[in-house]
Amino acid sequence: MISSDVIRGYNDTMILYLLLSEPSYGYEISKRIRELTDEKYVIKETTLYSAFKRMESNGYIEAFLGSETYGKQRTYYKITETGKKYYKEKCKEWKITKEVIEKFIVKENDHEYNQKLS
Repeated sequence: MISSDVIRGYNDTMILYLLLSEPSYGYEISKRIRELTDEKYVIKETTLYSAFKRMESNGYIEAFLGSETYGKQRTYYKITETGKKYYKEKCKEWKITKEVIEKFIVKENDHEYNQKLS
């Protein structure tokens, strides 16, 4: 399981990615994140709903009520044009972040550093 501290800055990116294809609701988004990460990352409900609130106030997503299911209306979320632009920016940012961090990760075939780690 991955530490939520490591991934915190990219929760919005993951949620927006899922909303690119179609609107969805909290439980389904949470479930898809678990599935796509092979259970390596489980987003907490409080984290998910604070992300929805933040992204809605920033104009990245819009909330709307879906049809009634079992007597209760679900709140769905859809990505906005602003959200799509933000998603693209976060993808570019991730590529740079990955390049920077990989400079400090010992590679399997780097015998000198692997010996120092032993």
